[in-house]
Amino acid sequence: CASTNSATTALSGLVRGYIASRGADVKRLFREIAPKVCHAPTAPRRRRDSPANRVALRLSRPLLQGTYRFRRNRLIYGRMVDWLISSGLTEYQHAVVEMEARAEAIRAGTASEAIWLVEHPPLYTAGTSAKPSDLTDPDRFPVHVSKRGGQYTYHGPGQRVAYVMLDVAKRGHDVRRFVHDLERWIIAALAEFNVQGEIREGRVGVWVTRPDKPPLPDGSPREDKIAALGIRLRKWVSFHGLSINVEPDLSHFDGIVPCGIRDHGVTSLVDLGLPVTMADVDVALKKTFADIFPTPGGADQP
Repeated sequence: CASTNSATTALSGLVRGYIASRGADVKRLFREIAPKVCHAPTAPRRRRDSPANRVALRLSRPLLQGTYRFRRNRLIYGRMVDWLISSGLTEYQHAVVEMEARAEAIRAGTASEAIWLVEHPPLYTAGTSAKPSDLTDPDRFPVHVSKRGGQYTYHGPGQRVAYVMLDVAKRGHDVRRFVHDLERWIIAALAEFNVQGEIREGRVGVWVTRPDKPPLPDGSPREDKIAALGIRLRKWVSFHGLSINVEPDLSHFDGIVPCGIRDHGVTSLVDLGLPVTMADVDVALKKTFADIFPTPGGADQP
């Protein structure tokens, strides 16, 4: 804390309800507590078991655990979402093990929610709805059977994969809305590069219209897929997530029918003529995340 005054302001919402019912002098108690929480060197020495020490401990523990955080000198309830970025190529099975462990820890309350950004070596994954006929070149890359929803998809260098480990129970218990919010998040991130991503009924993922390509036989404009998503929930905590094509080798998609859709192709940000890097996409994802996924219970405390 910058000062006792700022600590008093920040702690007031949390403490007022606790101490008012006990008839305590608010200002006096703040003067005793704030230096202790802020670790100020001028804090008066008090017995370890004094009431002020006990209340200070009660206040500081959730602060240290991240259950409360500061925003504009106010104390906000809700853990921060951890943003994790792995350099290099992450093996798929390692990612699955790590995701499942983190999801279990989130459910147990011993870890914060997390977004994990990775790249994989070239591979195909088969979701729970995958059809064997959609794997057109089974010997091209390793094929991993996945427990996420969806069909076949490709992961590889140049594609940003965002594994989304969030507590859906605390975010409304609404799976349909959660998937829609993931789509909205992708669209918002693409908009940072002036790319208009769109959702199509009956077609999973996010799509862009390609007026630079010949129309389909029925005269409708051609559309290419730029992002895919597929999640799994376990005890209302999500894992797996989404992928955005930044600069992958698009020919690698030829070994599958991506998400079971034959009439449309795939594209990437670089394929659209945009000199976008992986780091640029990471910034866009993080910038737009909070607008779509606010912290559960994150309203200012009274």
